[in-house]
Amino acid sequence: MNKKPLFLLISIVIIASLIYYFESSKITSANITNTETVEVNTNEQLSQEQLRRIQEKEKLYQKAPELVGISGYLNADEIKISDLKNKIVLVDFWTYTCINCIRTLPYLTEWDEKYRDKGLVIIGVHTPEFEFEKNYDNVKAAIEKYNIKYPVVQDNDYATWQTYKNRYWPHKYLIDNDGFIRYDHIGEGAYEETEKKIQELLSELGQDISDMETSKLEDKTPAKTLTPELYAGYSFALPRGQNIGNNGGLLKDEIVDYKLPENIKQDKIYLEGKWKSNPDNLQAQDEEKSSIILNFLASSVNIVSNKPTESLKLEVFIDNEYVKQGMAGQDVQFENGKVFVLINEARLYNIFNGEYGKYTLRVSTDSQDFSFNAFTFG
Repeated sequence: MNKKPLFLLISIVIIASLIYYFESSKITSANITNTETVEVNTNEQLSQEQLRRIQEKEKLYQKAPELVGISGYLNADEIKISDLKNKIVLVDFWTYTCINCIRTLPYLTEWDEKYRDKGLVIIGVHTPEFEFEKNYDNVKAAIEKYNIKYPVVQDNDYATWQTYKNRYWPHKYLIDNDGFIRYDHIGEGAYEETEKKIQELLSELGQDISDMETSKLEDKTPAKTLTPELYAGYSFALPRGQNIGNNGGLLKDEIVDYKLPENIKQDKIYLEGKWKSNPDNLQAQDEEKSSIILNFLASSVNIVSNKPTESLKLEVFIDNEYVKQGMAGQDVQFENGKVFVLINEARLYNIFNGEYGKYTLRVSTDSQDFSFNAFTFG
């Protein structure tokens, strides 16, 4: 029997079967694609024009990540970016003892008041720097102090921080009504630029904001050279090259009786008396008197301190004398011949406000319950 015709017939059948299979696959794929498109249109109720707009944005902008790992909500029961349809969302990463963040808060609260009814939603993402900033009541006290009415979420484990690949306090992200990040700004300043971007995105919603002027608040972003933020805890100070100026420096988790050297350098923390070095703070240990000495360049000085078991007094000296009325910070008190700051909360305390220049600061306490995390300047 001649096998060639049989072989040819089998080959034709196989080829025809393969063609049918692949054509069927194309039809199935097309049907799946069409089904998905219908589902998008049904669930999201998007018109073809809206779909085209979103597709164009996808080429230009990043989709805003969702808030994740939130451990607490303030001024809101719960909030999700994905639920804020047809809104403009401003996400602000901050922490309540950060002086750079504090100086931006008047703008945020003003924008919230001006544009909330126009469609702006501000979400403060509170990502703590120090351990005590994770405390719900501490954050609550801070938002009451700064008159924050917009929602604040606690990002205690840095989950949202990492999702946004953020590295800075403060850092603002503006998200449009389709959920795309259209603008971001790191640090202080650029307030007029940011507000104009808010107005632009609100205009895209159809809001008429043509008669609304930008903020007239004073921009307090430092414009001169300052002593940099100085950290006390060894986990913060040492990686930044900010060891104290005393001989021997910080000794992790140890109590050291520090003596002042003859020469005090600028922009370095010096200690006198017994102090314990902790991961995020230095804690006084001397029963008589513990002091911090610092040569700085600035017009304003703040100290970040944790809440003691009982209120304590931290005496404040400038250039070897009690700080005078005209140079005293907002938290300084004058009583019975002594000048001090009453440390009774976990927060930032303003201890000096004077003319810009070089000064020597000394703060002293006889309490073993005093600890501090950082100095910041303005």
